[in-house]
Amino acid sequence: MRPLTIPAALLALSVTLAACDGLPPAASVPAAEVVGATCDVPADLTPARPYRIPADEAAPDVPVAFNMLAVSWSPQACRSGKDYPDERYQCADNRFGLTLHGLWPNGADNKHPRYCAAPGPAIPVETVRKNFCMTPSPSLQQHEWAAHGTCGWDSPEAYFEQAAKMWNGLNKPDLEAIPAQRLTAGAIRDAFVAANPGLPREGVFIATTDGWFREARLCYSKDYRPMRCPRGLGAPDRERLKLAPTGPTQTTR
Repeated sequence: MRPLTIPAALLALSVTLAACDGLPPAASVPAAEVVGATCDVPADLTPARPYRIPADEAAPDVPVAFNMLAVSWSPQACRSGKDYPDERYQCADNRFGLTLHGLWPNGADNKHPRYCAAPGPAIPVETVRKNFCMTPSPSLQQHEWAAHGTCGWDSPEAYFEQAAKMWNGLNKPDLEAIPAQRLTAGAIRDAFVAANPGLPREGVFIATTDGWFREARLCYSKDYRPMRCPRGLGAPDRERLKLAPTGPTQTTR
């Protein structure tokens, strides 16, 4: 089990105190992990098999206008069965909060580059293991490389290296610290901004599923600088949300 860094709630508190004192937030604060998260890389972890590219989804010629870092709430993926959760590795053997869905090149309008080249063989097991605690699903790793990574990188290693650089530089807020009666899309948006000085509030797109928080999609320029999302912010600030709990029992809040 890998060691955890400082809790995100304490990081947000330190940012708030610095602002109250009239001091700028410290840029050197290390990236925080989800409070209480655990990750053991399974000894028998294996890559997912490559799959046939869906011809109707391939869009190799769409120019990249900006990037999104899709940060998922893992308990919701496990609860709903969506976003490629791996039932054993992601939902049973470990306890995850925020995980990385993927790094997505986006187009200028509603059409995005996807499946830009043949993904080749299965991702090497060493690469799957290295990135498991970030994206704890071999099938999701294989999908993200095939659908998105091939639209900007020459290898899965290069794609996941860039994704990991952004993921490790992101302070992850403790969403479960938000009181259930105050949990809104705006509160989640504020939590990401408070934990990450320099991230514009208009750069946090909130995705939901039937009133449940699903993921935050953070917008970045082509050279990976935080920016405003050019096509809206998803759920409006006032929308009340539910948050699937971490841990082995998937009860509702």
